[in-house]
Amino acid sequence: MFDPTAFENMKVVMEGGFYDRDLDGEIRIVDRNDILNSAKMSRRYDITFTDIAKGLAEIFCTFTMEAGLDNLAAELLPQVKSEKLAGCRIYVKFTIKHPKDSQVFLEIREVLRHIWGIGRKVEQTVKYNPENALAETETVISFNRLIQEEQIDDLNKMISYMTASMEALRKIQF
Repeated sequence: MFDPTAFENMKVVMEGGFYDRDLDGEIRIVDRNDILNSAKMSRRYDITFTDIAKGLAEIFCTFTMEAGLDNLAAELLPQVKSEKLAGCRIYVKFTIKHPKDSQVFLEIREVLRHIWGIGRKVEQTVKYNPENALAETETVISFNRLIQEEQIDDLNKMISYMTASMEALRKIQF
């Protein structure tokens, strides 16, 4: 038997948290990917969910966790003395379809900055077809640092921030 990596341990904890909420009816999981890139020796796990609000604009949240070869090597080769690299990068993305309106883009960003704090990087990408009145905003929150296994309890609490973010985004007039 092998000793699971920090990536595996964090993935199991997060996946359990998401599926518990799905079983309780709090969220609905709509997609999941667990990717191993053998050419780069990297891992990526993402899970996408929505809340259960019916008849309202669709808002999706995607939790992504990534670890590269440098992260794995730091964990498996302690003689290298690079323990600071043992961990994962975490991203949280909110995807919303809504009418094209620059005020809405600003409101989405401000709502998420308020919930996640000023220490987080918040980036928006907007896609739209010029022949259509709808836009799709993707807002990604990143943490500007590696998340390590010692922070596993904080990771599970992050799910509550994601669901609170969806509730707050629903209050924006689309």
